[in-house]
Amino acid sequence: MIKKSIVPIAIIFLWAIILPGPALAENRDDSLLDISFGKIVEQARGSKVRWYMFGGWAHVNSWVDTYVAGEMKKKYNIDLVRVPMDAGVFINKLLNEKAANRKTGNIDLLWINGENFKNAREAGLLFGPFAQKLPNIKKYVDPKSMTHDFGYPVEGYEAPYGRAQFVFEYDTAGVSAPPKNMTGLKRWIGSNPGLFTYPQPPDFTGSAFIRQIFYGVTGGHEQYSSWDPDLFAEKAPLLWDWLNQIEPFLWQKGRTYPKDSAFLDTLFSRGEVAFAMSYHPSHAQNKIIEGSYPASVRTFVMEEGSIYNTHFTAIPFNGPNKAGAMVLADFLISVEAQLSKYHPDKWGDFPALDLGRLSPEEIKKFQQVDLGPATLGSETLNQVAVPEMPSQYLEALEQGWKENVLDN
Repeated sequence: MIKKSIVPIAIIFLWAIILPGPALAENRDDSLLDISFGKIVEQARGSKVRWYMFGGWAHVNSWVDTYVAGEMKKKYNIDLVRVPMDAGVFINKLLNEKAANRKTGNIDLLWINGENFKNAREAGLLFGPFAQKLPNIKKYVDPKSMTHDFGYPVEGYEAPYGRAQFVFEYDTAGVSAPPKNMTGLKRWIGSNPGLFTYPQPPDFTGSAFIRQIFYGVTGGHEQYSSWDPDLFAEKAPLLWDWLNQIEPFLWQKGRTYPKDSAFLDTLFSRGEVAFAMSYHPSHAQNKIIEGSYPASVRTFVMEEGSIYNTHFTAIPFNGPNKAGAMVLADFLISVEAQLSKYHPDKWGDFPALDLGRLSPEEIKKFQQVDLGPATLGSETLNQVAVPEMPSQYLEALEQGWKENVLDN
């Protein structure tokens, strides 16, 4: 799961009118898609790859700048340049380049998923399909795990990179028994005024929170496998009612919300609120390692389920070094890279691999990773994992929250 800024639908619609050719136009480069991966690697050697990605996490930046950059240089003599940029910003950049018919840009690889992928794909901003060319995809990834991204068909235009899942965080020194379900959470908030809040959507974590509640108060995720505006109009009021009922009991009496998840982390670390939340299961352990959270912090999930997603990499239609981007995307889904980022002192990002495809020795290495006491194991998380909803619901919920909760 990645941080993002949403590209307004109106902008996408405008470009769809301006841009020549149909939406979802193929962006092929036969010199890459029709040759062996070995030849792609040879073409990429000695080149530079610019990877545009969210830059708000210091530990992730460090992992990319040290481990990934070091391995790319050692294995392929490729210089990796990490360029920090929110997804919505680089999507707008690519839209402008597409409109100007700029055939060669300066972005080689993107970290992307969700509605940003959908919008980019529909505007013809991505190169591909390339994922099936990557040896590590074919060897280690379950094809069923990469068919859709927030309900939108991937069709080989993204390569999986990691897996995220929504969790709540609490300090055992102050809360002995956290709520087990949505009813219990609502009751706890009402009995402990001022000690709960959530980031204001469209912050990614705040948006994930209201999606989590939406599933919980409307009867589960199964009904939302495809976009249904009539179903949304019927069910969404249940969410607005739940959120408006808790608002007077929130931090600052609901008059204001944390602007982002980092602000909520600060409130939690100072003890101003009793719960935090994250779309990264190892987030609390990361904060303990860096000294921001006390060692007594733990995570929990709700009985109704915990949403998860896969985050991906993609290649722009006008990327100047598509060969290098493909080599980097393949390395990121390798066993060694996935194992490295699984360690909480590096990142703690959960693997996107099908561990059943690994050798017994490789499986053992993943099993031996100490996730730390604050991180729930895969067994616990898998039992409550529920898929993300199509991105149309996400966009409608974020806009609806502003109209029905924030401005209510």
